[in-house]
Amino acid sequence: MVRRVVTGVGSSGKPVIVSDGEPPVTRRYTHTPGFGRSLVWTTTAPAAPSDDPTASLTSYVPAPGETIALTVTFPPAGVYADPGWDPAAAGAEQLEATPGLAELFEPDNPGMHTTPTVDYGVVLSGEIVLDLDGGETAVLKPGDLVVQNGTRHAWRNNGTEPATLFFVLIGAGSTA
Repeated sequence: MVRRVVTGVGSSGKPVIVSDGEPPVTRRYTHTPGFGRSLVWTTTAPAAPSDDPTASLTSYVPAPGETIALTVTFPPAGVYADPGWDPAAAGAEQLEATPGLAELFEPDNPGMHTTPTVDYGVVLSGEIVLDLDGGETAVLKPGDLVVQNGTRHAWRNNGTEPATLFFVLIGAGSTA
């Protein structure tokens, strides 16, 4: 999925690379082929250099002042139209893999959700549609940036190739 390089301070007191490779909390979803997520890093308030905190994350919604950095790969919409796709199994997998965040998705409006965060997003590859409550949309391509200010939204991949985005979620405490 993605390569993550993490620096730290070695026993000599000098900067070192402490890990280089796929983030340890990476998931390629079974029930939604092509969907994937890598937890890149997380901080607590106040932020300080530390051992890798990703394995101990209990919620994908950061508290006020905390952050979460992750990549998400969205499969093309055709995956969801495939007769073999099982929405119940996919939903259960999301609940298990992204606690705190998965519960915010609206069952009656697939993909739509609101988070108490300010999110910075960068499209790394593919094309994705930001679908806002109220009908406005924005088509985003590689290199495009988005600041998602706690509004009700969904991500739609209407293309034929996966779309990968990098997000930094910043806990804001309440939604707009």
